Amino acid sequence: MELRDKIEKYQPYNEQEEKDKQTMLKYIDTFDDVLTRNNEFGHFTASSWVVNKEKTKVLMIYHNIYKSWAWTGGHADGESDLLKTAIRELKEETGVENVKVLNDDIFSLEIICVNGHVKRGKYVSSHVHLNLTYLLEVDENETLRVKEDENSGVKWVNIEDVEKVPTEKWVVENVYKKINEKLKKMG
Repeated sequence: MELRDKIEKYQPYNEQEEKDKQTMLKYIDTFDDVLTRNNEFGHFTASSWVVNKEKTKVLMIYHNIYKSWAWTGGHADGESDLLKTAIRELKEETGVENVKVLNDDIFSLEIICVNGHVKRGKYVSSHVHLNLTYLLEVDENETLRVKEDENSGVKWVNIEDVEKVPTEKWVVENVYKKINEKLKKMG
């Protein structure tokens, strides 16, 4: 599986990524349905850290289920090319059309706990998202639009405020902060 190879080659940034990488590899080796929501314990998702050209802003959506400003992303739904998934979800959730991939490689990986919730009138049990994040760029002058069944806002957030705007404490402290650190090290 090409996805397994990409995760295997990924160099973890910190202990969280090292542990999550090993868990993801075990998941792939144990289950044959990790790319679909048929695996109710956990499945792959892809997110994107979308920056403007100057890398001073991040494009975020107000996520209706999580009730928080968040990055864009979504379920693999059978797609093994998670970069493709991240781009698809970005376009669907924000309305942007022109996306520049800053790096084809995984930029960050994390396992995110998802509490039980109702989606499209049906209860979804608590589970985990085996998430790969990609670094993308969008012109901040592109027209943005809300995808009403998933989000109720789309906006650019100054990069120094990205850790203040969302309400999901664990994601802010363990994901967004880490991604911004990695971005700063890139220069």
